[in-house]
Amino acid sequence: MERQENCIFPTEDALEMILMFDRYGIISYANDTAKKKLEYESELCGRNISDIFPNTFYSTQDGFKTDYLFGHKLQKLAAYRKNLTCFPVEAKILDGCTDCGMYICMANDILEKEFLNKEIEQVRQEAKQALKVKSEFVANVTHELRTPVNGIQGNVRALLEENSDAKIMKSLRLIERCCDDMNKIINNILDFSKLEAGKFVLEPRRFHFRNMMDYVRNNHMNKLTEKGLGFFMTVSPQVPEYVIGDELRLVQVLGNLLSNAQKFTAVGKITVEAVKTAQVNDKIELFFIVKDTGIGIDKADKDKLFESFSQVDASISRKYGGTGLGLNICKQLVELMGGKMEVESEKGKGSTFSFSVWVGACEKDEAAVPEEEAERPLFVAAPAQEEISVEKIRQYGTSENLECLQKNLSKLILCVEMENWEKAEMFMETIRQMTEGAPREISRVVLKLKMAIQKENYDKIAGQYAELSRILQA
Repeated sequence: MERQENCIFPTEDALEMILMFDRYGIISYANDTAKKKLEYESELCGRNISDIFPNTFYSTQDGFKTDYLFGHKLQKLAAYRKNLTCFPVEAKILDGCTDCGMYICMANDILEKEFLNKEIEQVRQEAKQALKVKSEFVANVTHELRTPVNGIQGNVRALLEENSDAKIMKSLRLIERCCDDMNKIINNILDFSKLEAGKFVLEPRRFHFRNMMDYVRNNHMNKLTEKGLGFFMTVSPQVPEYVIGDELRLVQVLGNLLSNAQKFTAVGKITVEAVKTAQVNDKIELFFIVKDTGIGIDKADKDKLFESFSQVDASISRKYGGTGLGLNICKQLVELMGGKMEVESEKGKGSTFSFSVWVGACEKDEAAVPEEEAERPLFVAAPAQEEISVEKIRQYGTSENLECLQKNLSKLILCVEMENWEKAEMFMETIRQMTEGAPREISRVVLKLKMAIQKENYDKIAGQYAELSRILQA
């Protein structure tokens, strides 16, 4: 008794169960929490620790036997109540840490915690299953949508070959263009649903890298140069001629970034660069940079770019269109190819998108193109306003801005005369960007001109074009 009086017992206010027992396993102290949880009253003291933890401690003639690892590490045990029902606890038992050489057990009841964890896991699994079902449904629906859209498009193309009536041809071309836009949306939704459902599979194969870059260039060159933008594409001489990877998805990522750059850039230039940055055994890291001098975004809004169905703000959808899926899909595709995508941008000063992917090296065709050939840009087009400050062209009212506006207005009215409405809308968007910040009188005329072009109303276009030209020349 004298030794026990010298022992320092834990406080009764502790929220955890606290037990003290000797080398024979006899419990000499239990706080109120332990008595309450274990449903004992005063008779808990004097019992053996094996009554509380029968799966961990075993009574012997010499005391007790256990495989328990004493120390400060929490371990899961089963604690038994007086009525022999049990509940899970997280416990740590310290060996001989007091002056009287006693064992101290500190345990927390985790029954409620485990129940809640099971509930959370069940909810998580249900949500995961619901997402899977939703994604599979979307994938099936988009497949079904593609069939009638392709059917409409095929019949429209057949009718275009058979008809010569200008009014009918105009309507048919509009339907064909709508089908093309619908197919793009369907493809985006289908890719997104496959990625979300975890069913997207890459198809790596051996391909000629520079031929792929040529293909990307040819798909975008006309629109970029017609818009008057500088277009520069280069490939580092260290990049092999042949690599092993998913060529189709690389083209998709580059194409999406270039389409966005073209859409959001009214003046200046767009550059594309591909370099080899690392090699580990038979794997090569390729790094791509797509830079533009477009509208840019605030640094605070960068993270929104890669969110599903999201754009920086609602006005982006109204001005430029789009589902908000393109960059999210590109980011996921890049990550599937072992890389990551980043963006650096400043409002009004353009954006730089960069991404890396890992591809396989071809044993027989690893050599790069001759250095004197590879050092030259793969493609350079339309230096355009490279020598002129892009900021001056973008800033309404400067001589550079007004000159560029007149050029785009001339191209716009030419497209209208030729009934090339898609290109007319492209030049109209450039004019709209270049008149941002203009007086209200000009903004109003630009808006009316844009609406007239969307409705393909030649008389109203001519009137608003003349009005805008008069104001700019005043």
